[in-house]
Amino acid sequence: MGQIIRFRRAKKPWSRFLPAASIVAALGSFAFWWSASEGRVEQPKSADTFACPMPYHHDGDAIRCGGAGRSMRLYGIDAPEMPGACRPGRQCTPGDPYASRDHLSSLTAGRSVQCEKVDTDRYGRAVVRCMADGVDLSCQMVRDGFAVERYGRLSC
Repeated sequence: MGQIIRFRRAKKPWSRFLPAASIVAALGSFAFWWSASEGRVEQPKSADTFACPMPYHHDGDAIRCGGAGRSMRLYGIDAPEMPGACRPGRQCTPGDPYASRDHLSSLTAGRSVQCEKVDTDRYGRAVVRCMADGVDLSCQMVRDGFAVERYGRLSC
């Protein structure tokens, strides 16, 4: 009864391979990233310049690229707000928000859109200057009467 049973701890031969496995995993991740980046059609011109495939527009002064990520604000303009989006006490841009959004969509439809991040707004969204086949979207929206110049100086 008074016998003590001692269990022998088994050695863990795999534990000595953990550092090597970590290095292999890191190299595999890097190789995957490298192959994915090499497959891109277009390389960015600078860190803040990027292609905007399949742009989507919620309103006349916002753009979302590829249907993913967060919406970005177009630099230097303000367009009419969608119903319910103009907070009490705020002076919102007058006009038809649907016509503004549809006009911006027509400016980007079927065109190559390139954007450059120029700032971040107080809500944490990127403020971007975008060109569709060489036409500055902010300038064209103001020129066509679907937005007003605000929050920055446009150089059209």
